[in-house]
Amino acid sequence: MKYPRYAYNDPAAPTFKVKTFIGGHELTMPKYDYPITPKENFTRSINRNKPMWVPNPLLDFQIISPNDMILSTDATIGQNVSMDFSTQHTGDYRFTDWFLTDWSYVHSAGGPMLTPGFFLCEDVTEWKKDVKFPDFSDWDWDTFRDDFMSNRYDPNKILHVDIGLGCSERLVSIMGGYGETMLAFAAEPDACRDFFEAFIDHEIEFFDKIMDNYPIDLLTYHDDWCNERDAFFSPAMLEYMLLGPTKRFIDHVKLRGVFLEFHICGNMMRFLPYFNDLDIDLLQIQRRAVDFPLIKEKYGDKLGFGTGIEGFLPGAAEPTADQLISMVRKTIDMYAARGGVYSSFYLSDPELLWIGTNELYAYSREFYDNEN
Repeated sequence: MKYPRYAYNDPAAPTFKVKTFIGGHELTMPKYDYPITPKENFTRSINRNKPMWVPNPLLDFQIISPNDMILSTDATIGQNVSMDFSTQHTGDYRFTDWFLTDWSYVHSAGGPMLTPGFFLCEDVTEWKKDVKFPDFSDWDWDTFRDDFMSNRYDPNKILHVDIGLGCSERLVSIMGGYGETMLAFAAEPDACRDFFEAFIDHEIEFFDKIMDNYPIDLLTYHDDWCNERDAFFSPAMLEYMLLGPTKRFIDHVKLRGVFLEFHICGNMMRFLPYFNDLDIDLLQIQRRAVDFPLIKEKYGDKLGFGTGIEGFLPGAAEPTADQLISMVRKTIDMYAARGGVYSSFYLSDPELLWIGTNELYAYSREFYDNEN
């Protein structure tokens, strides 16, 4: 059957208010009479069990930032390192994170970088002396949780948390950059591996603390192993230092019944067979650096991914309404088969967001009606 496409600002269209995670802007979006809950639909998609539409995080997810979860009067605790999705800052600024590493937020780039010249650990064999892991007992977990769970939590949506920096990213942050870290990989692989094992102990403790407070459904774990040309290091280095600790964390998350999304920037095709062997549900990867259609064709029954709209790069000129509709349909035609995908919009124009959201839901409903 055909599903309605509501015209923007149509007074007859059912609507509701939603806030964007990036920027916190309030938008009016079409409200759908879902046949099943967004949580059930997302679960069906991940399990390749007859989803009814392609999930859209703007409508189907609730997202909590680790920086919101935790309150502290201790200025040294700082914040977790992530994109700054709030509207609190309008320019560049510096901050210290939970590990006491020094960061500079670059507003024009939309994210933080290590403050030039800073390093916490100069010799990776001395990391136990230089690195202080956060003490979770020092933090107030109750205030935000009590308000969120009492007043905002929607059990019909996917509750999503992005946990922040992963193993190699954290080592980069304490050693002052990728160059220093890659030298450490080559010269002191045992010390690097010891650090990664200790860091994963911390990540597991952090994840368990989150699970003690929130019924999360989806966790995003980061680790950047590549640039847009190729990997930073060899498969042998991955196997010796990083694969074991990373798998231990993934296995722990999955054991607690949470879906896992792995974020990795750059051209990760060299490592694709390893991702296929790990028990992850979704890849969050760069379309301009990675062959999505190949992944869907070769590994699509096991590996899913979160994607933007095919043909549109964030930061590019925004498409016309007709171009956007065509892009949405192409995205669904290329990636929606059997499920295992969700799609996000990186658009600023509220009318385009309305049109794209409407088309994503309606066209994917029609797609899955035909498939199922």
